[in-house]
Amino acid sequence: MAESETGNGGIVLGDPVPWFGAPLIGTGAFNLQVAAGRWIVLSFLGSPHHPKAQQELLELLRDAQLFDPDRIVFYGVFTAPPGDPAPFIARSTSAIAFLADFDGAITRSFGATEMPRTIVLDPMLRAVANIAWDHAGGHAQTVRSVLASLPAVDDSVGVPLTAPALIVPRVLDFQLCDFLVQFYDKLGGKDSGFLLDCNGQTATVVDYRLKRRNDLSVLVPAVRDAIRGQIVRRLVPAIERFFQFSATRMDRYIVACYDSALGGHFDRHRDNVNAGAQHRRFAVTINLNKDYDGCDLIFPEFGSRSYRAPHGGAMVFSCGALHQVTPVTRGRRYAFLAFLYGEADAALRERNNAKIVQSEFRYSTELSDRLFPDDDRVDQRRAG
Repeated sequence: MAESETGNGGIVLGDPVPWFGAPLIGTGAFNLQVAAGRWIVLSFLGSPHHPKAQQELLELLRDAQLFDPDRIVFYGVFTAPPGDPAPFIARSTSAIAFLADFDGAITRSFGATEMPRTIVLDPMLRAVANIAWDHAGGHAQTVRSVLASLPAVDDSVGVPLTAPALIVPRVLDFQLCDFLVQFYDKLGGKDSGFLLDCNGQTATVVDYRLKRRNDLSVLVPAVRDAIRGQIVRRLVPAIERFFQFSATRMDRYIVACYDSALGGHFDRHRDNVNAGAQHRRFAVTINLNKDYDGCDLIFPEFGSRSYRAPHGGAMVFSCGALHQVTPVTRGRRYAFLAFLYGEADAALRERNNAKIVQSEFRYSTELSDRLFPDDDRVDQRRAG
């Protein structure tokens, strides 16, 4: 660590730092919560017009080979727009970028207003170094020394890490798996996109750079009942036992298809960060086939290890976990995907209708998302 145990400027070393989003200088945007899973360098440089800011930036990026999108990434934070953004855009890569904090809110939250500084975060977004410009050893030189000492992400804590994901085999029987695959192949799916908040409203966005997947909603009551019955009997008890959570509702009955011919994948994301998804507690993915390559789950905060549920089996994990689906490189991966939640979460979901654009689906607690539709007593017990 650099600096004292309590750090400087409002950031306590070892503590998680506040999440934020900001525009990039150039085009695009940055969101800290999605950047987890790498060592992150946040260099608060103040105004780009300050001669010292220019000097420190040159020194920080002198060893540009240190920065790699899978290991260490650098973000320079400016509180004023540069006179000419072109040099910053030209210097930007997948591992180096510059953030526009023109109202100074992010800089203030990291305690870097009075004294610019560089803060280094671990793959779980906790501060491990806080180096001010007036550091006795020299700001840029000390930062470079810290970065040179950092291990690979998989070795970031000194012991192997395993993501807090539960794998439960034999949830959907093979006959039902085959039926759902045939059901999808007969009816086909459509671009599912992903939820994104913009100007306080949640809407579905399609961007193939982040996600490419086609989904088919299962609307036939008998088919939904068959799926629900097997999940209630074979999966819900395991979630109660190992995660101490009593699910009473299930969001979505969809068959999803990642197709290698289309470049199917889903980049880093969390499943509960926008208003339309805050009710989600646990994600469920059940593999309906096994004849494909790639398309595995990775939880970047816990290293580069990949995970795959068995044919007919489920993988369950917190909707707050950062995860990605690697590209499918051969064949098609079919999966049943859902989210589990409870009664208080259902009430939140209904309240959040006001934050969802009019063209999107509006939720009512009276809809058939109950896991135990014929037993109000079970619902009441689980809600309590």
